[in-house]
Amino acid sequence: MKTFEHFQEQVDLLEEVVDIDQRDLIVYNDEVNTFDFVIETLMEVCGHTPEQAEQSTLLIHYKGKCSVKKGSFDELAPMRNDICRRGISAEVM
Repeated sequence: MKTFEHFQEQVDLLEEVVDIDQRDLIVYNDEVNTFDFVIETLMEVCGHTPEQAEQSTLLIHYKGKCSVKKGSFDELAPMRNDICRRGISAEVM
């Protein structure tokens, strides 16, 4: 008969496997782009709501960077490329 500890070990292992490809799309602050442009970009590229995009933009401004989206590298890389094409610094980490 399997014990609770055995099942807990399996759950812990599955959680690690699920998180392996979990990445962050980080957007960095600059002195060039306006708040409105960054908000618009996050809404168009990342599918943020206006409120979400505004909050992320404020964090970018005051903290220097913000994780604006989580997902796999394959999901985030095209978003990063689109954001960078718009002249905003971003990277997948």
